Amino acid sequence: MRAGAARRFLLAVILTAAWLGLNVAFPGLGPTGIPAAVTRILVHGTILVGLWLGLSRTDFSGATRVGVWLAIAGPFTLWLAVVWQLAVNGFFRSVPGVVRVPPPLPVAIFLPVVVGLLVLTRFKRIASLLDAMPLSWLIGLQLYRILGGIFLVNWLNGAIPGVFALPAGIGDTTVGLLALPVARWASSGSPAGRRVGVLWNLLGLTDFAVAIAMGILSSPGPLQVLALDHPNVQVGTYPTVMIPAFGVPSSIILHGLSLCQLRRRARQTTLEGHADWSTEPKAATI
Repeated sequence: MRAGAARRFLLAVILTAAWLGLNVAFPGLGPTGIPAAVTRILVHGTILVGLWLGLSRTDFSGATRVGVWLAIAGPFTLWLAVVWQLAVNGFFRSVPGVVRVPPPLPVAIFLPVVVGLLVLTRFKRIASLLDAMPLSWLIGLQLYRILGGIFLVNWLNGAIPGVFALPAGIGDTTVGLLALPVARWASSGSPAGRRVGVLWNLLGLTDFAVAIAMGILSSPGPLQVLALDHPNVQVGTYPTVMIPAFGVPSSIILHGLSLCQLRRRARQTTLEGHADWSTEPKAATI
């Protein structure tokens, strides 16, 4: 188990180094939006493929699988398209001296999380899907969090203040680096593996809490108290804004679903243990 986790961590390190090296070597590539677009489409496609593979492991009929997949993939893709269009048109960009109520970027982060988790955690078919999927899938998928290292590159280039870039970039990269080894541990289904999975999810959510707070406090607006001499303008500008406007809320939803899955699996294991204990033949009495 440890050897497998170590190999996966090494793979994540190599991918992270390659991503950061690419952006450092070609500093003009990021602002074009090409890397962001390619990676966003790849991540989006991977999630949708994983959703279908998860449904294929359930006992749903073929029509039901297609219906559930469309019911999730349709709104998910529409959400991406709307946010992408708004981002390209500068909808989330901060305007000095203008206070927008409600502020668009926090709404883009929190509203989909509340709606998405409320809807997804209340359907029995989603629960059946989580029960059918390996514990490792929702965790290992967030390997893409290493892409958050772009904040560190932008900080080195002077585009983003360090008060935001350092906690956001280091936090995202750390969570991404740990995704594959933690997925390996969680795949065992053991109590220790599940605990590691829960801790990793909490780490990922903590990373977002810190990054969102630092982003709000360092961006132009009524709450800005940090980086007054170097406002965090780029975080609301395309293509960087796609990370907080879409990547963050979608990742929070994945964290929520993973925690729900881990809790359900622990409960099922406990119930099965009680069932085995209650049906165990009792020793004959003399």
